[in-house]
Order: sequence, then C-alpha cells, then structure tokens
Amino acid sequence: MGSTGNEGSGYWYGPDGQLDYGAAVLKSLRDYRAAETAVRRSTRDSMGMGETDILALRFLLRAQASGKAVVPKDLSQFLGITSASTTSLIDRLVASGHVRREAHPSDRRSIVVIPTVQSDTEVRETLGAMHRRMMTVAEGLTADQAHVVVDFLQQMTDALSVRDGHQKSN
Repeated sequence: MGSTGNEGSGYWYGPDGQLDYGAAVLKSLRDYRAAETAVRRSTRDSMGMGETDILALRFLLRAQASGKAVVPKDLSQFLGITSASTTSLIDRLVASGHVRREAHPSDRRSIVVIPTVQSDTEVRETLGAMHRRMMTVAEGLTADQAHVVVDFLQQMTDALSVRDGHQKSN
C-alpha cells in the first residue's frame, strides 16, 4: 500500500503505529471520489454542459445503445426533475446539437429524445481514454478480487442508503 500522506499525524495509524485499514479504505474512497469529481468538472467544462445535461446525455446514450426509446417523462424520472425542467433541458440539448426530438414510433401524441451521432462521438472522444484506463484496472482483478470489491462497494452503497435507521426509498 502506498503512502497515505498522513503517517505522522496518527489519523490513519493506531497508537501502536499500525495502519488503521478501515480509515485507509475510507480515505481511498474519498480520494477516488475527488478524482472522479474533478474529471466530471473537466468534462462538463470541455463540453460546455452542466451536470444535469451530462447525466441526461449519458442516460440517452445508454438507452440508445440498448435500443430503448426515451420519452421526456423517462428523463424526468431518471433525473428527478419536473416536466418543465425537462423541457428546458431538452431545449438546451437540442440547441447545442446534442439531441433531437422525433415523433414517437408508436404513439403519435408523444416524442422521443435521441442523442445525435455528434454527441456520441464527443462523449467517446472526451471520456474514452479515461474509461479504457479504468477498465484496464478493473480487468486486472482476479475473479475473487472483483467479488470482494463489488461486495464491499454494494455494502457501502447500502450503508449510505440508510438514514436514521430507515432504508432510503429509491
């Protein structure tokens, strides 16, 4: 394990000088989140988009890849925003050339929101190298290591989902 940068402070080390593994793991999680936040900020800046816009675009690209048609209500539910906010979001994404509106294939009263080819290309160019580096790290795990990591992260997710002894509703 590399240096935590806090060896002399006693914060990550117990009174006997031994590494406090629980604290070191939580610090590593915070370090990862800080790095991820910095990448997200950089991505938003380079694409000239806000966080909600990026989340919407990623949702639309995943849906498109799986062959699913997305209506505005799907975006509203996924993002947890009102229909008026969703309309404004779609208007911004249409104006920036990231999505287009099309008639729904089976419901004449509705529209679907579709990411443009340029959006897919831009996201791949912006995030592709980082995703490849992350996948290389993940693929370097043995099956047992992957199981431990997935189990740990799921338990952490569950721990964060509990508020005052009650499970958060999703």
